[in-house]
Order: sequence, then structure tokens, then C-alpha cells
Amino acid sequence: MRRSSFLIGIAGPSCAGKGEICRWVSRALEAPVLQLDSYYHPLDHLTEAERAVKNFDEPAALDEDLLVRHMRMLAAGETIEQPVYDFARHTRAAQPVRLTPAGFVIVEGLFTLHWEHVRALLAASIFIHAPDEICLARRLERDQRERGRSAESIIAQYESTVRPMRHRYIEPARGHAGLVLDGTRPAEENARCALGYIDSVLAGATAGPRAFAAQAS
Repeated sequence: MRRSSFLIGIAGPSCAGKGEICRWVSRALEAPVLQLDSYYHPLDHLTEAERAVKNFDEPAALDEDLLVRHMRMLAAGETIEQPVYDFARHTRAAQPVRLTPAGFVIVEGLFTLHWEHVRALLAASIFIHAPDEICLARRLERDQRERGRSAESIIAQYESTVRPMRHRYIEPARGHAGLVLDGTRPAEENARCALGYIDSVLAGATAGPRAFAAQAS
């Protein structure tokens, strides 16, 4: 008999600290992670030049229908074939990866709390925030080290799409979170708070998630 899974959503701006919190919580709960980055629309129909200027920081860039279908399957305890997105070519890799649900599944990405249909499937929801200047500094360090990009190109993209889309789409979703965490605090400290909040949701604690949000903000 398949066992249903408890879906935990983690959202927040680029480089606010989602990935680090996700790793801590995933290890603690032995939970697989469903990455929203896997669900970008493939851009095979566009030229390379057109792909390079595509806005990847708006919800329409992702395949919401496939994401919701896969989340429903995971919540029901069913295995999915998660797409793999090739960011170098802006398309999907030929082979997906199999994701088998456990007692918990973490759903992590910029827009995890943006869509109503996605939020409805989450049993717990966490938002990580950090100031723009912190996020930009982290993105500069990461993209130069891991992706070989120039500082100029990183800053240009941040100012043209990342920052404005953050304030248009991502920050408003903060109000839907059961727990809000400060991404400038130590990851281990935030992870303990996140796990305490998840425990409270599981137990149906009378204090409720908003009490945790007030402590963590």
C-alpha cells in the first residue's frame, strides 16, 4: 500500500539561503527534494540568442501544470520522473530522474508559494528572506565561481530581472508562509527553527505557525 507524503514548501529570493536550509532539513528528515528549477519550460523552439535574453525570474518561465501534477503524485505516495533542466542549453535533458517519495518531500524554489494550486498541496510552508545587497553579493560569488560568469553580466541580470521580479512575485508570497526565516542567520539555527515549526504542524500545536514566524523574523 502506498503511503502519502507530507509536502514541505521552501521559498524565497535568489541566494537568500533556501538551498542551505533545504539541505539541513532534507538530511534531518531523510526527505527527497523536488526542485522547481527542474520545471523550466524547454526553449528548443528559440534561437540561442533568444534563449539568452529570456526572463527566468518570472513564474511563467516554469511549467506549473507538470509541477502540480508531480506534486499530487508525490503527496499520494507515487514515484515521479522529474525532468532535468540543462541551463547551458536552456532545455530539458533527454533522461529524467526518478524521485521516490518518503514520509516527507521538500519542494524548493523561488515561486514555491506563488501559485495557489501549489500552496494547496503543502502541509507546511517556509519563506527565507535576506536583503537585496546580501543576495546580490552571494550571487556574484556563486556565479563567478561555479558558472564562470563576469561580474558585469551578473549585476546586469540582477538589476534587469532578478531584483524587479523578486519584488513583483516573490516577496508578496511571503505572506503565505507559515514560518519566515532570516537568511542572514546561521543555517543550523534556522534549520532548528524550521524543524520545530514542522513538528508543530505535525502535532497540530495550538501556538500555530505564526508564533514561529514571529520568533524567526
